[in-house]
Amino acid sequence: MLTDYHVHLRPDDVQASAEKYFTQANAERYRLAASERGISELGVSEHIYRFEQALEIWQHPFWREYAHDDLEDYCCFVREETDLRLGIEADFVPGAEDRTANLLDRHQFDYVVGSVHFLAERALDMEPYGIWDGSLSPEQIWTRYFQTLGEAARSGLFDILAHPDLVKVWGAERPLPDGDLRRFYELAIDGIAESGVAVEVSTSGLRKRAREIYPAPSFLAMCLEAGVQVALSSDAHDPRDVGRDYEQALELLERLGVDGLCVFTQRKRQLHEIGPAVVSEPGSR
Repeated sequence: MLTDYHVHLRPDDVQASAEKYFTQANAERYRLAASERGISELGVSEHIYRFEQALEIWQHPFWREYAHDDLEDYCCFVREETDLRLGIEADFVPGAEDRTANLLDRHQFDYVVGSVHFLAERALDMEPYGIWDGSLSPEQIWTRYFQTLGEAARSGLFDILAHPDLVKVWGAERPLPDGDLRRFYELAIDGIAESGVAVEVSTSGLRKRAREIYPAPSFLAMCLEAGVQVALSSDAHDPRDVGRDYEQALELLERLGVDGLCVFTQRKRQLHEIGPAVVSEPGSR
């Protein structure tokens, strides 16, 4: 079996409306793409900040700009008009754990993908509100990121940790800390292992400036040594990216001895044997 749980039915553009993209026809484009790549378990996990209810959790200006849609409408659309698994990508906001849990618990998701895009008020992976202005060293940013990732795991809010070394997203355009990066990964490992959260292996980093799978092989190896299980996703925002570059991800998993992937239903997890990907050229669909 192959999965793709971290999938978005629309681009990140603020003008990408629910009316245009939350349609049966658009969902079928994703389902067809998944079928062509040998993916049987397909789920959608829209960003929580695209929904008005997210402002119950956090009032960051970026969230206020994007929070236009109704979360209940999204859940009803996925449940009633598609055969996709219902997920949500929810940012970890330190100090807002109870508010986040209250919102998530009001909806019957199959899984919740947890992500760390912000450190306090500043963004890791976009220029607006960006953290990479030189006021903090790479060492400080990486330390804070992996400490926060460990806190996100310990929160118990999430079933999957998304793109778990997102801090590398800019690749060579942002300076790396000196030395062995495993000292940063260690800051998150205990929280990940203690919580039992699944770690996402995401091919989306290959499409970013990082040009690398998330997480780095050494970080993934540390997670596996700690007994952590794996979810596989593409973080597609377009049907052409569903399952993209899975052959590279599967090679990595095989090299590290991973033979099972996490499958979720109503926030209950099972482990299924990995199946083969179908190789196709990007943009061929």
